[in-house]
Amino acid sequence: MIATTRFALAFSALLATQTVFAADLFVDNINGYTLNTAGKLQRFEAMLVEDGKVLATGNHADMAKRAGDARVIDGKGKTLMPGLTDAHGHVMYLGKMSLQVDLAGTPSIDAALAKVKSYAATHKEDQWIVGGGWNQVIWKLGRFPNAKELDTVVSDRPAFLQRVDGHAAWANSAAIKLAGITKDTKDPVGGRIERDAEGNPTGVFVDAAAGLISSLIPPPTDAQMSAALTSALATMASVGLTGVDDAGIDLATFKLYKQFADEGKLTARIYAMIRGTGKDFDTISKNGPLIGYGDDFLTVRSVKLFADGALGSRGAAMLAPYSDDSENSGLLFSPPAKMTAMISKALGKGYQVCVHAIGDKANREVLDSFAAAYKKDPNGKKLRNRIEHAQVVALDDIPRFVDLGLIASMQPTHATSDMNMAEDRVGHERIKGAYAWRTFLKQGTHIAGGSDFPIESPNPFFGLHAAVTRQDHDGHPPGGWHPEQGMTITEALRSFTLDAAYAAHQEKTLGTLEPGKWADFILIDQDIFKGDPATIWKTKVLQTWVAGKSVYQDKAAD
Repeated sequence: MIATTRFALAFSALLATQTVFAADLFVDNINGYTLNTAGKLQRFEAMLVEDGKVLATGNHADMAKRAGDARVIDGKGKTLMPGLTDAHGHVMYLGKMSLQVDLAGTPSIDAALAKVKSYAATHKEDQWIVGGGWNQVIWKLGRFPNAKELDTVVSDRPAFLQRVDGHAAWANSAAIKLAGITKDTKDPVGGRIERDAEGNPTGVFVDAAAGLISSLIPPPTDAQMSAALTSALATMASVGLTGVDDAGIDLATFKLYKQFADEGKLTARIYAMIRGTGKDFDTISKNGPLIGYGDDFLTVRSVKLFADGALGSRGAAMLAPYSDDSENSGLLFSPPAKMTAMISKALGKGYQVCVHAIGDKANREVLDSFAAAYKKDPNGKKLRNRIEHAQVVALDDIPRFVDLGLIASMQPTHATSDMNMAEDRVGHERIKGAYAWRTFLKQGTHIAGGSDFPIESPNPFFGLHAAVTRQDHDGHPPGGWHPEQGMTITEALRSFTLDAAYAAHQEKTLGTLEPGKWADFILIDQDIFKGDPATIWKTKVLQTWVAGKSVYQDKAAD
């Protein structure tokens, strides 16, 4: 009897060491990296996946013993890492840019006008010429463009072109006339009409003023919306994005996302923020937050609010006037009482609140409003509320992020794109609290990394590069721009994975390649943890997998 018992125990122990997992995918021959829940970087050579989730990671021998009849994917020694999440992007805008005139990166106003002229000539059926991406700072104009310049290439129909940051727009005379805007038109609250010496509109409309014209543009058709979303998803997959926090959706977009989720057409996980607390919020939130819809492909449990404009168009609200515009302190979109009321409304329905705040005055207003809202609803603090951008913050206000339990949702490429004008805008003292990633990390604040695409490129390796080097792609400036605020590569990765997941209440299912989490991963062409940080931005994505299914393959690498 004793011998039989000992045999049974020994046999059970043998089985325990020979466990065959019911894996359906065996990813082998890889240079694997993942963070663990504690944020520590771990290595592995192979990974097992079952039903779209990670079963185990480890060395080749152990994983091979447990693989059974799983389909084998040979990683060919390439680097594998968790799929990246952009914690602040605009999915539909990204898709629409592929269907409109794209002025991003144009080096001069002449180049931009040439692009508009060419687009108009090949899109004669379009009632409006719509697009964006221009940046007068890159053009070195020293001023905004004007309607007369745009009229030289489009005069037969209205044209409306958004600035690269989405916080200003350039219109031609036809659009201005159609909107009935004259010297007598007053600036709307939270907006500014650029004017000449006589008070006539020059053709640029900042923040809320842009709505005077954009409200007249015919809405896209259902087919155009679907095409835009399909295009955006394909772009995201090609650069290794397996998730995105969509910073501001309307009711139509919400319905489209649900439709795509129902049809199994989402190839990235979307964590959507409802834009504002108005009618769309009331409709979408009728049944409460939507969490983990369609196998965690769609979650709608947050709200996007706006406190101010952007730095490039001098619409960011500052405590003191701009250093390069002594008559201008930017624009606050809402008085403090209204901001507090909007935050309280969203918190009261169980929605996380994410507020766009770029200038130091806007950040202070938002911090004050969260503090006031928490007094009415202390449980609201548990929703992991966020300040989107947190771009220029008074040094005394940075510790308040900890006190109020706020996440800093920041975009590394904003620093490297803005470094050619940011210090001119805010001066040497205020810049100390700008793009201050190290300061936030040192005090324990979670940073959710993003890009704000299509304002910046959706390529997350551009963001990782900027976070670590604080340089542009040409290596300027030497040593980095305010390098003391830079991140390590592990911290940067965490901001685009584990902390991005935390910022979306998803750290238990996403962000790392740990057992039980979704198998969202990418294969890339270089080891960004061992190579020269200056080359991180050159990283090419070879394969993108979401829930253990391939959603992108680089054909050139086959």
